[in-house]
Amino acid sequence: MNKPDPFRPLLGAGLFAFGYYVLLNLIATVAQFLGRAMVGQTIPPLIAASIIGALAMAIFESRTLSDLGLHWREGTGRNLLTGFAVGAGGAMLLIAPPLIAGLAHFEPVTGANFSWGASLFTLALLFCGAAGEEIAFRGFPLQFLMRGYGAWISIVGIGALFGLLHGFNPGATPLSMANTAGFGILFGVALLRSHDLWLPIGLHFGWNAALPFLGVELSGFTIQVVGYRLVWKIGNVWSGGTYGPEASLLASAVLLVLFAIVRKVPVCRGVAYLLDPAPEDSQPAAWPH
Repeated sequence: MNKPDPFRPLLGAGLFAFGYYVLLNLIATVAQFLGRAMVGQTIPPLIAASIIGALAMAIFESRTLSDLGLHWREGTGRNLLTGFAVGAGGAMLLIAPPLIAGLAHFEPVTGANFSWGASLFTLALLFCGAAGEEIAFRGFPLQFLMRGYGAWISIVGIGALFGLLHGFNPGATPLSMANTAGFGILFGVALLRSHDLWLPIGLHFGWNAALPFLGVELSGFTIQVVGYRLVWKIGNVWSGGTYGPEASLLASAVLLVLFAIVRKVPVCRGVAYLLDPAPEDSQPAAWPH
């Protein structure tokens, strides 16, 4: 029996990262001509991650992109909605204490115009961005590394990389990168629990969707979808400064709560081929788990 190649997981993840980086930049360059910055930040990651993920699965495993845990099965929608509820609830938990304590308040934004059409379009873009990042980070690279080196070292490693790469966002701080790395690990734990990408996609999307509607910055970006914004009366260590509350100690505390919830919330176990190499039809979905 041949020993597994210890460098194969790194080779696969590294080639994915290289291909993703090249294709992402090519698509982003084209997207700039569309004239909307948010389109260029959300659509290209989804396209690039999907194409390179499909190629990586075909080359290394002779499988399809769906085998990364994207099959739509019984319970898949419930995983997605559960993740969304937990993520959005976490964002509200982040904002509620300073509001209740009088340490922050809402104020109207001059000249802001609310539109249901624009809001729904923004939500669609945020979903594409969350799905793209999850396929890029918790898709082939993480799952290929998990199969080669084990779950926890891979989840922590990819989570740390996730945090470091967000250090290029406007207003990023060491605390924002540490918190984002924590979220990357949280999404990896969600993958490990559900064996599909829908639970982490839901978590990621719920968090990202709620923050702009709460009038705060999202990872250093201001996404104006409502006619008000949250004004803080406390320092940057609690408010997050220009990066937004994800760069705050409040986010660190909420992150611990989210870890506890994700570890306990009922999920429907899916099938991700790199984590479940047995044939799909031998692993029926089971609810709850």
